[in-house]
Order: sequence, then structure tokens, then C-alpha cells
Amino acid sequence: MMQQNNTPVVGRFAPTPSGRLHLGNLMCAMLSWLSAKAAGGRVVLRIEDLDAARCPFMGENTKYLLDDLAWMGLEFDGEVLWQSKRTEIYDTYLEILNKKGLIYPCYCSRAELHAATAPHRNDGVPKYDRKCLYRLQNGDPPPVGRRPASRVLVPDETVDFVDGLQGEYAENLERDCSDFVVRRSDGVYAYQLAVVVDDGLSGVNEIVRGNDLLDSTPRQIYLQRLFGFATPRYYHIPLLTDAHGRRLSKREGDGCMERVRQVYPDPAPVIGALAAALGLIPSPESMALKDLIPLFDWQKLPRDAVLLPEGF
Repeated sequence: MMQQNNTPVVGRFAPTPSGRLHLGNLMCAMLSWLSAKAAGGRVVLRIEDLDAARCPFMGENTKYLLDDLAWMGLEFDGEVLWQSKRTEIYDTYLEILNKKGLIYPCYCSRAELHAATAPHRNDGVPKYDRKCLYRLQNGDPPPVGRRPASRVLVPDETVDFVDGLQGEYAENLERDCSDFVVRRSDGVYAYQLAVVVDDGLSGVNEIVRGNDLLDSTPRQIYLQRLFGFATPRYYHIPLLTDAHGRRLSKREGDGCMERVRQVYPDPAPVIGALAAALGLIPSPESMALKDLIPLFDWQKLPRDAVLLPEGF
């Protein structure tokens, strides 16, 4: 099987080594892998290790991350891609935006962005008021002693797409999110730019990820169009939650793979429990990941949260 335009499916799993993986991360990796393999495609692995401050034990976490994926039977195609080694590539694409006249410096502090008087989106996330753009247009001097972030100017334009699991989704870029950061004030490239460049250059045409990232997709589609990349097919999957409806967290150690592997030395019952929770099989049973390939079907999956299986 291939996509509608007869292009072989290329999926990806792109974890951040900010802590030990939990079962929610493994569920996402499993679905990305199964979707691509069921279509006869490929899956690439990318380590999103740009933010050293967020990943203080990056080397140790990455070692465990790779080991947990191998333990589950998740074999990826090609070499592992490391974002931390791609800064010069991101520089090139930032310059493309700059030459289009779409980049401007933003000196606003985190406190200013999160102030109660600042405009916020419906979900409570701060929406940028273009303060620094207006300062630049007026010829006002920048604040002394601050390094600027780089923001990309967005148009009054609605971006819509059909998610393979969640259905139709749309956002007006100017009204719903406003200009967003593509490089932080410390020089680290922001998620939005890095993932668009990496997916585009890797030929990724199918993206499976948590539905907490659904609202970032219109911004990424906007960048894809500016860079000349094709827009992938998206599947925003439900999050794995505990019995109280709380999403799993690396920080809290929920469903941590260290504890899971202490209890289950063999991955087969873990794979079967996740497969049953996702509706791929009727009840939990021990199975290898490859045995799920012929059983995989996006129509079986729930649209809402997936409950953490008992015993995990």
C-alpha cells in the first residue's frame, strides 16, 4: 500500500531525551511504526535534542531511549538524525524567511509574554501582540541588554487540513496564534522551524503524534509552504492517561519504562496490553510487534484518551 499519490509512506518517531520514556511515548512510537509498516513504508528516528537546558541528562536519557525502543522491537530505517547537529541547516532556512521579509527581532521577556494583561488565546496560551514589530516599524530603539528572539510574521489567513484521526481542523494564523518564535533569544531553534525542516528534508510524508500538538500543525503547514515542502498526512492520536484522566508525564514518572521493564522483562505482554487499549485486538495477549502489522487499522483506534492498562 502507498499514499494516494503513489508515494511510499515515510513515517517518523521524534522523541526528546528530557527523561526516561513512558508508555505513552512507546504507544506513539508503536503506532507510527505500525502505520508505516502496514503500508509497506519506512520509519525514521529523530532525536530532538536541541534544548540542552530541558535535557540536563541528555546522554544518559538517550542511551535508555534507544535501548527501550530496541526492547520493544522498534527497528527504524536509515541512520538516526540528531537535531543538535543540524544548526547550520536551520540557519539556512531562517535566512530564507529573512529574505522574504518575514523575520523580526522580539525582545519581550517571558514575564511580559505571560502577563495577565497580555492577550491570550482561547486555550490560555499567550498570543503575541506584535509589540516588537510595531517598535521596529516606529524606529524605536530596542531594550538595552536583551538578546532578541526571532519571530515569523503570519498573514490573516486560515490554514485548514483534515487529520486522519481527528478530522477537519482549522486556525486563522493571525487571529488564533499570531507571530511565533522560530529561534529563541539564546540562539536555540524553536520546535516549529526545526521539525518542519527535518521532516521536509527527510521526506517524511506521514506524521503520527499526540493530539496535544494538533494546534501547532497550521503553523507548521504555513512554514512548509514557505519552504516549498509538501504537507504530510497527519494522525494526532489520543493521549495515554491514568484512571483519573491525567496524561502521563516523564516528570512524574508515570508508566516509566524503568519500572515497566522491571516488572515485564519480556515486551510481549506490554505490546499486547497497549494493542488492546488501542482497540487493535479484543483483549490483552502477549504478542510481538510485527504480529500487529496485519491487524493495524486506523479505523479501530479511539479518538479520545486511551486508558493506561491495569498493572502499569
